[in-house]
Amino acid sequence: MKQNVQNQQSQSPQKGNPLVGFFWGILIVLFLNWLIFPNLGNRQIVPTDYGTFIEKLEAGKIKEVMIKSNQIYFTAEDGEGENVTYQTGEINDPQLVDRLLNASSPNPNGKISFNQIVPQENSPVLNFILLWVLPGLLFFLIWKYAAKSMQAKMGAGGNFMSFGNGGAKIYADDSIKTTFADVAGQNEAKEMLTEIVDFLHNPKKYLEIGASLPKGALLVGPPGTGKTLIARAVAGEAKVPFFAISGSEFVQMFVGMGAAKVRDLFRQANEKAPCIIFIDEIDAIGKRRDTGFGSNDEREQTLNQLLTEMDGFDGRKGVVILAATNRPESLDKALLRPGRFDRRIQMELPDLEGRKAILSVHLKKVKHETVDLDIIGRATAGSSGAELANIVNEAALRAVRMGRTSVTTADLEESVETVIAGAQKKGKIISTEEKRLVAYHEIGHALVAAMQTHSAPVHKITIIPRTSGALGYTMQVDNNEQVLMSKEDLFNRIVTLTGGRSAEEIVCQTVTTGASNDIEQATRLARAMVSRFGMSDKYDMMGLETVNNAYLGGDTSLTCSSDTASDIDREVLRLIKEAHEKARNIISDHLDIMHKAATFLLEKETITGEEFMAIVQAQTEKS
Repeated sequence: MKQNVQNQQSQSPQKGNPLVGFFWGILIVLFLNWLIFPNLGNRQIVPTDYGTFIEKLEAGKIKEVMIKSNQIYFTAEDGEGENVTYQTGEINDPQLVDRLLNASSPNPNGKISFNQIVPQENSPVLNFILLWVLPGLLFFLIWKYAAKSMQAKMGAGGNFMSFGNGGAKIYADDSIKTTFADVAGQNEAKEMLTEIVDFLHNPKKYLEIGASLPKGALLVGPPGTGKTLIARAVAGEAKVPFFAISGSEFVQMFVGMGAAKVRDLFRQANEKAPCIIFIDEIDAIGKRRDTGFGSNDEREQTLNQLLTEMDGFDGRKGVVILAATNRPESLDKALLRPGRFDRRIQMELPDLEGRKAILSVHLKKVKHETVDLDIIGRATAGSSGAELANIVNEAALRAVRMGRTSVTTADLEESVETVIAGAQKKGKIISTEEKRLVAYHEIGHALVAAMQTHSAPVHKITIIPRTSGALGYTMQVDNNEQVLMSKEDLFNRIVTLTGGRSAEEIVCQTVTTGASNDIEQATRLARAMVSRFGMSDKYDMMGLETVNNAYLGGDTSLTCSSDTASDIDREVLRLIKEAHEKARNIISDHLDIMHKAATFLLEKETITGEEFMAIVQAQTEKS
């Protein structure tokens, strides 16, 4: 493809450089300005006032006077007998002409030579040329030169080039270096796409049995799970051209432009077959069509054209359409039917083994020592591939800041905390009383978690402030990947969340704003138990809430009456009160552990889960 572009450029006829025309235009403007506005030659002009002019005029020292554009230029002798041209402003003097006529002069007729230059008005045609034609021509030449230079640079690069009016980028089959080896943590998705790659490599064995290539595969999942990456990997494995375009690029201001882009895209794809078309964020044009009559906007026309084109091309040619979205529930049903997008590939958040595999892929790009991937994998539960890549990069940056040449496990652990809670604010000044209160708050969380079953072990406790606003936090890390959560698991989580406020109440005899985030999380969990998970005796297995945009935050909406919503609030309050009371009882029964651990935390500022559990074990044995 790169060679084709170069051949087309070499065969095109040579055209004149537009910059030459630009410079000629500048010279023409200067020449016309010189013709229209005459000057005074190379004389040296000395500014003066009108009174000096009258004085020299009455003294008979002025030889020549010229009036031009409300200015008076006059020539007179200076003190050394040399002629000097002076300039002064024209004042409304009715006697000026009489003064000039009556003044004596060394001229033969005894009078001063004077005249007035009347500025010539340009013709309308000349004004039109100067004000409109010439500037427009200059701007056109500059734009044409810039567009030609941009096209030459894009063609010379060889990586991609624009085509038609589609706005897409076509990557040559040898320019995509991404393969399935660069995609980790998505083994099921790779298996489903391997068949497409094999069809593009060996279509004969499929055609012999009468099978045809799936026309489309829809990649669905949360942001950062690698949908775009795996689409590029399919093209890299198949060694075919790769068309990449975003769904928003089809939406145009003028009606019909989006549909034209769709037609152009598929026309070029058929010419380059076998190839892969990738439409990112397809929900921008593929949203469910309105049910109202007469809807015919630009987005709907673009969607209709896309549906038509997907029905019109032959799957045996090897044109595969891959699309990605975070909102599959918003797509039009006609777009998802078999024959268009035949396959739906889920790109979920990676599990523990998937996270470890993703970390291994990104660690290959940086210098590192032996890293405990199991610890980092368990500490990053719920993280996407993009977030894991960011964690590895933050660890590399931290290693450079610390003056080391390789990444360690400590760097990765600190980068996990930086991504979760922000960077450390070492310069933040906290009073002794507030620091003590924060320490008891965090020990309250840790102690309640340690004294419960069905609770994740404590990994780290710190009272170092973070840029996210947290004055401290307690990190819990599960030993194993947990997929299902029981009623006891969720309730014990709520109890752990209320442990910080309970410690403030019992030990410090006060309550603070430090528990605001704990309150939000506890309320959300308790409400989910009642309205979504069927963990309330009052409502049994009745669904009272639905989740919207599960991959984009998971906002919920109630599906019940206002009276039932009030009852849900009361049920949520009951659960939180029970959890709060349980946390208070745990802390009241283990005050000796609270004081010992808080004192140790105030001294060290950060303690590990092993150090905390050693204190718990020692105090338990004493009692």
